[in-house]
Amino acid sequence: MQFNQEMIQELAEHIYDLDAEVYAQLGSSLGRVFNRDREGCVRDMVKLMNSRDRAHLLRSELALISNMARTIPDREIRKMVMKEYNEILCQVKALPTSFGECDILNPELASLNALNLKQRFSQNDHRIICIGRTYGSGGTDIGFALADALKINYYDAEIFSEVLKRLDVEKDRIVDRGSFTEHSDIQGERAFAENGHMSLKEWMRAFSRYHGLSRRDAVFFNQSDLICDMARKESFIVMGRCADVILTNNRIPHISIFITAPFEQRVRRAMEINKKLTEKQARRLVKKLDRQHTRYYDFYTGRKWGDSVNYDLCLNSAAYGIEGAVEFILRMLEQNAS
Repeated sequence: MQFNQEMIQELAEHIYDLDAEVYAQLGSSLGRVFNRDREGCVRDMVKLMNSRDRAHLLRSELALISNMARTIPDREIRKMVMKEYNEILCQVKALPTSFGECDILNPELASLNALNLKQRFSQNDHRIICIGRTYGSGGTDIGFALADALKINYYDAEIFSEVLKRLDVEKDRIVDRGSFTEHSDIQGERAFAENGHMSLKEWMRAFSRYHGLSRRDAVFFNQSDLICDMARKESFIVMGRCADVILTNNRIPHISIFITAPFEQRVRRAMEINKKLTEKQARRLVKKLDRQHTRYYDFYTGRKWGDSVNYDLCLNSAAYGIEGAVEFILRMLEQNAS
């Protein structure tokens, strides 16, 4: 399908109207993703649809709409709204700047499926899928598409934001190292860095507020509590954030998946996502994010990030593409349920 600006404008308006419909059905401001004026929201969405390096933001907003739509109490209305959502999602995925593509380097590998996951969930357990991924592998897009296929919620940066609300911390005071949604790493921030310098008075106030913990540790432990609380209430997919180890330590059943791709393809994808990057900058960025996520995961879990022995499934997205990877994981889940 060939898109022109008029079609993109109509699609943005359709998304805004869907969000308004979900809000009307729930009767709560908590259900509204686009809570500003229609013209401004539509204009912002059009910009996102025309920009590959910010497409992840639209994906996150669509995930929020679907998460809320699934809570509509009336079954028939919920079915109608989700049908409309699925139609919108198909159009968004067809956009040339969308997140729905990933090259397959080895088609033969895509036909192989020798995985047999043992039964581990009781009837009372929710289905929790933890996905770790390297930057440029398409892992975030696979997680989003998988959540949509399973009709369960998808969480990424929303967890970090909710923790900051709990702690009453300003978002610009600490870096979110559990997500790839920020590209501020290009500027050379230190791993685990807390933004800005604190005076002695600020340090004492933080020491008291976080019971002697550093701000980053307080965020991590509150994030851990939040993930465990969520796992006891609903099924969902969570991206990164050491969720696999957090749930293991709390004896909560889950499935852990790690997604990566060859380095050269990840570099190329990084350049596609951010058109301003030169090949040299993209290589440096991919290596830097790998180091930072390795340090973050190792520091808080004692495990090696990306080590195959720590996951139920390690997937090379270059062998399957996004749609193929989702189908592969779905087959694994079907085997697990049988």
